[in-house]
Amino acid sequence: MPLLQIEGLWKDYRGRQVLRGVDLAVEPHEVVCLIGASGSGKSTLLRCVNLLEQVDDGAIFLDGMELTAVDVDEDAVRRKIGMVFQQFNLFPHMTVLENITLAPVKVHGTPRKKAREQARELLARFGLADKAAEYPDRLSGGQQQRVAIVRALAVRPQVLLLDEVTSALDPELVGEVLDIVRELKQQGMTMILATHEMSFARDIADTVCFLDDGVLLERGSPERIFTAPEQPRTREFLARLR
Repeated sequence: MPLLQIEGLWKDYRGRQVLRGVDLAVEPHEVVCLIGASGSGKSTLLRCVNLLEQVDDGAIFLDGMELTAVDVDEDAVRRKIGMVFQQFNLFPHMTVLENITLAPVKVHGTPRKKAREQARELLARFGLADKAAEYPDRLSGGQQQRVAIVRALAVRPQVLLLDEVTSALDPELVGEVLDIVRELKQQGMTMILATHEMSFARDIADTVCFLDDGVLLERGSPERIFTAPEQPRTREFLARLR
């Protein structure tokens, strides 16, 4: 059984269909990369999975539970799904440690001492042990994005969603964030990434999905999508990036 199942997903913004009948199954420990031009629906798809956007039609299931059911507990859903955004969205008035422990303590009811211990373990794991007492504005962009990823991991999600996590970074800082994503893959984290980093998608993905104008037009292994795409629109998109 897929861990995450998306069936016939439609989303409309002010009369414009931004997702049109998207179907996607994600297996446990699978890494799926969403590629496509800006405005193709990648970010909207991730936001729908995390219930930050209400779908107009279709259904989303996580581990057998329908996330799009009318009576679903959205907070319970978000305890199972971590999300990292293009912008870091860290609270500037809180230290790194406070940012990371906020959700485990306030949402999950984790004792504060335990939450702080777990946060420090994660920070150490990702080379940020000495930044626990710092405020976000004292960190580089790459460090802030790494803290944002640690914050998402602190709730121990079943699925991690990453929305263009390198797009706001200077080129020299991109590598340190991508290294964390590689490590998470090695540890078996189920992830869906929207990305413009084609070389990274080719390196890390189990499955690559090409979205075009709200349609999941083509999916397959990285080798097939990047070397022998079937759809003319996929070939055109990839040719422009070379």
